[in-house]
Amino acid sequence: MSEDRMAALEARVARLEDERDIAGVMASYGPLVDGGDADGVAALWAPDGVYDIDELFLAGREQVRGMVRSAAHQGWIRQGCAHVVGPPHITVEGDEAVAVCHSLMVVHEAGRYVVRRATANHWRLRRAASGWQVVTRTNRVLDGRPESPALLAGGVRGV
Repeated sequence: MSEDRMAALEARVARLEDERDIAGVMASYGPLVDGGDADGVAALWAPDGVYDIDELFLAGREQVRGMVRSAAHQGWIRQGCAHVVGPPHITVEGDEAVAVCHSLMVVHEAGRYVVRRATANHWRLRRAASGWQVVTRTNRVLDGRPESPALLAGGVRGV
């Protein structure tokens, strides 16, 4: 195999590994947050990372950790809930990445499961020494407002 072909193959494998690792970070959110692992959830974010949700704005790991430990979130866990992150579309550019996906928050109410939220998710991630970390995650409810589908479409374009 020529050096050029080998270099191209190595680049393809590296990109696939990055995409896999990023998808793993994203897929970790649901099990960690539903398991009440505040430190594990916070560790997904960069130290100065932001989690921008319709209902709240969290700046830094400490605020992300606090959200998981909050009485409201602990109540969701006790009631029964599942944060389900759909398959992501990931664009990697060097040590930066953009990913988009849908997510559902399913809650247990009156003996049945109900979708509480269907959300557009836009993630910006950065490679750190410890692996990929969330720099910004923006969630907007898919309730007809134009900004929600715009987050998804922009992310597919790598924006």
